[in-house]
Amino acid sequence: MSIRPKGACHPLLPLLGICALMTVPSSEPSTAASVPPLTYPLAPRGAQVDEYHGVKVPDPYRWMEDIDSPDTRTWVAAQGQLSREFLDSIGGRDSMTQRLRDIWNYERWTPPVRYGGNWFFTHNDGLQNQSVVFVMKDLRAGDAGGARLLLDPNTLSADGTVALRERAISADGRLLAYALSEAGSDWQVWRIRDVATGQDLPDTLKWSKAGGGSWRKDGSGFYYTAYDPPKEGAALKAANEYEKLYFHRLGTPQSDDELIYTRSDNPGWFVSGMVTDDGHFLIIQASLGTDIRNTVLVQDLSKPHAPIVPVIPVPMATYDVIDTVGNLLLVRTDDAAPKHRIIGIDLANPASAHWRTVVAEGRDTINAVSFAGGQLLVHRLRDAHSTVQRYAPSGKLLGDLDLPGIGTVTGLEGHAEDAEICYGYSGFGTPPSVFRVDLDSGSVSLWRTPQLKGFVPADYETQQVFTRSKDGTRVPLFITARKGTKLDGANPTILYGYGGFNSSVTPSFSPLIAAWVQMGGVYAVVNLRGGGEYGRAWHEAGMKVRKQNVFDDFIAAANYLTAAHWTNSKRLAIRGGSNGGLLIGAVEEQRPDIAAAAIVQVGVLDMLRFRQFTVGKAWESDYGSVDIPDEFRALYKYSPYHNVRPGVNYPATLIMTGDHDDRVFPAHSFKFAAAMQHADPHGQPILLRVETRAGHGQGMPTAKLIDEVVDIYAFVFKAFGLSE
Repeated sequence: MSIRPKGACHPLLPLLGICALMTVPSSEPSTAASVPPLTYPLAPRGAQVDEYHGVKVPDPYRWMEDIDSPDTRTWVAAQGQLSREFLDSIGGRDSMTQRLRDIWNYERWTPPVRYGGNWFFTHNDGLQNQSVVFVMKDLRAGDAGGARLLLDPNTLSADGTVALRERAISADGRLLAYALSEAGSDWQVWRIRDVATGQDLPDTLKWSKAGGGSWRKDGSGFYYTAYDPPKEGAALKAANEYEKLYFHRLGTPQSDDELIYTRSDNPGWFVSGMVTDDGHFLIIQASLGTDIRNTVLVQDLSKPHAPIVPVIPVPMATYDVIDTVGNLLLVRTDDAAPKHRIIGIDLANPASAHWRTVVAEGRDTINAVSFAGGQLLVHRLRDAHSTVQRYAPSGKLLGDLDLPGIGTVTGLEGHAEDAEICYGYSGFGTPPSVFRVDLDSGSVSLWRTPQLKGFVPADYETQQVFTRSKDGTRVPLFITARKGTKLDGANPTILYGYGGFNSSVTPSFSPLIAAWVQMGGVYAVVNLRGGGEYGRAWHEAGMKVRKQNVFDDFIAAANYLTAAHWTNSKRLAIRGGSNGGLLIGAVEEQRPDIAAAAIVQVGVLDMLRFRQFTVGKAWESDYGSVDIPDEFRALYKYSPYHNVRPGVNYPATLIMTGDHDDRVFPAHSFKFAAAMQHADPHGQPILLRVETRAGHGQGMPTAKLIDEVVDIYAFVFKAFGLSE
């Protein structure tokens, strides 16, 4: 079995590239100042004023929070028309689209995982909107080894916007529970498929969100999480409260599902359930919002009506349960170990005084752990890239896995009786390949690797450098470019960052990055405080009243790229999504001179009202609360929406959201765009792009992704003042 790092607000796939860089001149570029000022749709400013701790705060665009009102719909439609006219007028779009399609058209696989006599994996032939689930008997067989299509989400909608979000497979490999979402929404509907026949059972489970499933060992049913149904018309806006863990027994209606666990003391608790590999225990974990600290409770499934027993009743630290060995609970924790350790808890005597350290904390952060074939596979982050070590349950080191270089490992899922497992590996310039691991010897062999079209990885390189933030903190930065790139200060460059929710940004391959560097661009990723790259202290240094550290780290990275002559401010674009959208909005407010273009995707931009919508209340664990005076002052000081200033020359700004984003409410983007256009009506373009039948980015079909990237390329191209 395996665990994953927690975090509800994950970075999106880096969306980067610009095909017209093939003709970038070496001289100083022109700027976008020659673009005629745009006439923005009128957005009336209301008189709404809120008071927080004696501070009166205007909110002139509160009316936009009613996203379905005629006024809001009319304004959004006018913004969409303006953006389309501007973006479509930029030359070279057809060649950009074709180039992206060519480089995107490569096969990709997820690492196979065995259940019973079947191996399960997903595959995409290159341009499929959604990846397809396959099942096979023999992992060692070649391409003709009998892999059989089990589930193709591409057949479920004409536009590819129905996506597979979660899957859970019964221990014997006979049943697949899978959760689908539609039009980018985080809401999921669970179905169950018979693996042998490929037919669905009648079971249908609704109103699940951001939760996985876990089967009982006997295959009688599975555990999943859900919310109470929202009021009619409020599914994309209403606050999500009191998540519940249910057990669904096969062949019964959802109304008969057994409520296993919930918290009634606070509506913001998230809960999850996992059956141990031996089927003996149900493990329940609960955290308040996106706080990485959690409780652990255990139910003995071998005893009818056994009580749910708290093992860790108070969320004092992170406790991620890996699995059990007999009566020993294996847990990855940052309790007394900021970079994590692995402990063993005797369920017969679980008091902390009796915990045993199995794998001690070290220099590198323990990012995730799997238990397979009687071994612990420990995935560490060494300066934000992967290493993997194998340990015996006693804690004895068995050896390291051989990895190709600076990159990221995924997968490593398995079971106690497995003799081999698989993992995925990729880097910024290394295509995603899948490897097999012989657990007895530790030897590694290639299972699948793609054949890229028109991109030769050996022509490019990634280097890791370090810069110093405003307070002297050492901040890592990955820079990917063509080998031999001249440091002449004129390279078109995109800088990406995230910096929040304990989420680590690590090297991974993207056709968008490949297109960018192939055409002469530089792609940079900065590992900001607020993430999980260096453990708990790194995360906490970018939380709540310390959030400004995140912005300072990003600004330091931008300054480094200029000082080291990679680029200059007229050739730099900054980009982030979700929490990273907040990052870009805040940075361009604080340092409007730092870049020529800012790409703000699905951003959290109104820091005083984020908690009012969908899962926003959960983010107070990272951002803080307006109810606490010092946290309110910190939020108000950097909130992008509240810090737009008239008379400032802002960079060209593309603000992007989806009409079905029920994670970061679209009104964040609407209000920020209106405020920016009001403050800087005659400067660089400030556009609002709203994708239809799309949400927060997860599950977006390939065709929509390519269209979105072409718009980003075209916008950045124009902002840099480049011509073909």
